[in-house]
Amino acid sequence: MSGPMALEPDGGQGDTLALRLAAPGTTLALRLAAPGTTPSPRLAAPDTTLALRLPRRRRTPDDPVDVLAAELADRIGPAVHAYEVAALLESEGLTGEQIRERYGHPDLFSLAADLYRRVPRSFPEPPRGPDPWAPDHVRCALRGALFALPGLAHLLTGGMWHSPRGVYALVTAGLLSWAWGQALSHRAYLRLAAGPREAGRTLLVGAPTGALLASAAALAVAGPGPAALFGAGQSLYLAAAGVLLVRGRERLLLGTLVPLAAGAAVLPWWDPGPLPRIALPALTVVLAVAAAGREVRGMLGAPAGYGATRPPLPASVPYGLFGLAAGALVVSVGRQQPWAVVVLTVSMGPAEWLLYRFRGLSVAALRASADEAGFLLRSARTLALCLGGYLLPLVPAALLTGAEPAPLLALAAVLWTALLLQAFGRAWLPAAVTAAAAAGVVAATLLCGPPGTPWPLVCCGTAAGVLLIGALRYLGRPTAHS
Repeated sequence: MSGPMALEPDGGQGDTLALRLAAPGTTLALRLAAPGTTPSPRLAAPDTTLALRLPRRRRTPDDPVDVLAAELADRIGPAVHAYEVAALLESEGLTGEQIRERYGHPDLFSLAADLYRRVPRSFPEPPRGPDPWAPDHVRCALRGALFALPGLAHLLTGGMWHSPRGVYALVTAGLLSWAWGQALSHRAYLRLAAGPREAGRTLLVGAPTGALLASAAALAVAGPGPAALFGAGQSLYLAAAGVLLVRGRERLLLGTLVPLAAGAAVLPWWDPGPLPRIALPALTVVLAVAAAGREVRGMLGAPAGYGATRPPLPASVPYGLFGLAAGALVVSVGRQQPWAVVVLTVSMGPAEWLLYRFRGLSVAALRASADEAGFLLRSARTLALCLGGYLLPLVPAALLTGAEPAPLLALAAVLWTALLLQAFGRAWLPAAVTAAAAAGVVAATLLCGPPGTPWPLVCCGTAAGVLLIGALRYLGRPTAHS
């Protein structure tokens, strides 16, 4: 009951006492015992007073319990039981005397229960930790340059070996080197789990073997001559570069390319002559091989690892297959649009940076999602954001170099999405889809399709769509990021 309450007789009818409430027309009647009757057993004596409990008055703003609740609200809110509040009060040093005299509660648990009721539940997010997938900006920028700079060797030495057979020899050696390098890098990374020494043994055997196979392929296609020698140098450099990239020695690899870059930089103004044109690329190969040999020797000097089993060889097969298929697609597009290959090569640095950003944004999406549906939507948005961020800058780059944007964007989408799936350990899907697209493009090329045929665009566009669906289906599950 609230508001004024009038107490007045009800029309003088002896044994009825009327309490008129605040609401109009509402009367609560208490009928007293008639004279001479026996009092109700509920009353202890005839003169017992019947008391009405009025509503409790509101707590004053300076209620000690309210003040204590306000002071500890940020720590009481996340509690899931009053016992947690009791532990908090104990840690604050409250004594039983303070609880009784200052707060009017008989004991600690009574005060804790009161505080637990007064403070609403609140569960603040834990402080955000550092991003475990924060990209190394300098390293990613160097990767793009390192993939493009070796092409300067073609400017210096192209006039010495350029012929149809020479081109086919270098393409064949390059494809074998890419395929072998992808598989070897994957196996070396797996062996690093056992220790640097085990990974060093893998590189010591695998890198020279890959260079030998690629050199033999160049010799078989071109025959003895300058093209075979250039193919051997290319194979040696790619093998050494693979070792340095596995070890994260991007700056060291960039240093080995300084002679090559210096020789190519003076070509617009001065022809250095045949000897410098041969010596500078050869010096780059020698420096790269020496740096890789030093890295492998240091790895072999590390203590032997224990407890890790040797991974099976078939586990690296899909990575090699993807390297071969991706190289075939790049070469097929480069036949009609050479500058598109340059743009695509330089973009590999930003592509790697966006792979790291996808993983970091996925971790943030896990923290912000309350169910699987919400995480799937956030994953789709993250995938669209990262892929769009990779493809959009390629449009003006393609237009500036005179390349058609559509085939370049389709191929770039295939490569980036395939690398994304590989980063999460899904190797066979991108390898199979990329190989199918490469087979379609190569078949159309061998059948002498007309220039400008849309078949490469159709193959790459279809492969990109399949890979995007697979990426969203797999990476849209929280378990893929655990």
